[in-house]
Amino acid sequence: MASGSYSPSVISTLDLVGAAALRRKRLAAKLEGPALLPAGRALGRNYPANPFPFRASSHFLYFVGEAIEGAALWLDGERAVLLLDVPDPDATLWHGPVASWAELGGRTELEVAGYDALPALRRGRPVETVPVRGELALEVGRLLERDPSTLGSETDGPLLSAIVSLRIAHDERAIEEMRSAAAVSVRAHEVGMRVTRPGVSELEICAAMEHTIARAGCGLAYGSIVSVHGEVLHNHLHGNVAQAGELLLADVGAESASGWASDITRTWPVSGRFSATQREIYALVLAMQTAALAQVRPGARYLDVHLAAARALIDGLVQLKILRGQVDALLEDGAHALFFPHGVGHLLGLDVHDMEDLGDRAGYAPGRTRSKQFGLSYLRLDRDLIPGMAVTIEPGFYQVPSLLADPPRVGLSDRTLNRAELAKYADVRGIRIEDDVLVTPAGHEVLTQALAKTPDEVEERVNARGTPAA
Repeated sequence: MASGSYSPSVISTLDLVGAAALRRKRLAAKLEGPALLPAGRALGRNYPANPFPFRASSHFLYFVGEAIEGAALWLDGERAVLLLDVPDPDATLWHGPVASWAELGGRTELEVAGYDALPALRRGRPVETVPVRGELALEVGRLLERDPSTLGSETDGPLLSAIVSLRIAHDERAIEEMRSAAAVSVRAHEVGMRVTRPGVSELEICAAMEHTIARAGCGLAYGSIVSVHGEVLHNHLHGNVAQAGELLLADVGAESASGWASDITRTWPVSGRFSATQREIYALVLAMQTAALAQVRPGARYLDVHLAAARALIDGLVQLKILRGQVDALLEDGAHALFFPHGVGHLLGLDVHDMEDLGDRAGYAPGRTRSKQFGLSYLRLDRDLIPGMAVTIEPGFYQVPSLLADPPRVGLSDRTLNRAELAKYADVRGIRIEDDVLVTPAGHEVLTQALAKTPDEVEERVNARGTPAA
């Protein structure tokens, strides 16, 4: 079902600020009252002047087009105002030249005012906002005269639903940013494959991949997972040394300078060659992804995309005699979750798990709720796909000790699992294959298609060795 590039005409020629201005107009048209979208502030490590890197709220970035620490967007009908802190006279001493209010207003094409203008803008009216946490919640609560615990709650439902309706399908400006981030991530994974060899640490491989991303002027979309223990789904530790016979799972994604994410996972053999058993399971995971991708098109339900991958896994495991039973019955019982406990993917955009701060309002269509079945309960997305939507497709196979020790936890009878056959695949801890996929009017486009994926291609890249130019 793959098609050519998706190229909507609207916003296709606009820069980031121009695109943000058009998005603001679209959002304002959906609202009946005023809204405030804060950019956020950097968090101090152990004192305020030693902060973690600042990353603006994605909602602010989407509708402003620039990260401005401490700012907030006020939106009220046709009026949009950038609210800013009073300038710190010592800022230039420590940080060099700082943009003036006039400069920020010119760059963002917004009216600019200080926070002291907020009471006059509000005129005592209730103001909707997005979820915020920590000290920022206290600050926004004071500004809006609201209980901080209610910010981004059902009280703000109309704003949150309007944001979801706009961000769920990407305009061309956003798609170009994601393509750019995806290309950088592809290069980073190619470097990771080439520097991998027995005796090299996970940390060295991770550093080479992140160096490639940094040299391209990008940041990280999330904490990198580079591990020979791929069965640990979110493994951010890099303390092991890769050994011959092991597989290395790398889940590393670049974020463009403007905040748009990519998200890629590949799994490759440390020694440059898959063992026979590793190749069998790798081929099975690739078949899972192929089955899922075949379902990605407008109108398809993402739950069905997930179940296509799950069915392919069960069918393969029955053929390998690891599972006993009928495929349909095993699928209905959720037997796949013993080896594939997570969902097949998620929304992708300004956040790597796009809009997940809005909860299931973003990921689940109205009237749909999470399954209570183990495995399916972790599915982050259950919407019908539409053109412009970007998702990840990332099936996997994992031998998680805690699950294998307790098959009934996933509703699987111990008689269904053939442990003697499974034991032959002890050299497979975890395999995941993940790509970024754009839904197009005719089907889909794999934004990360350039990265090696078949077993032969992966082996070729690993055996190339050396560090190519980033």
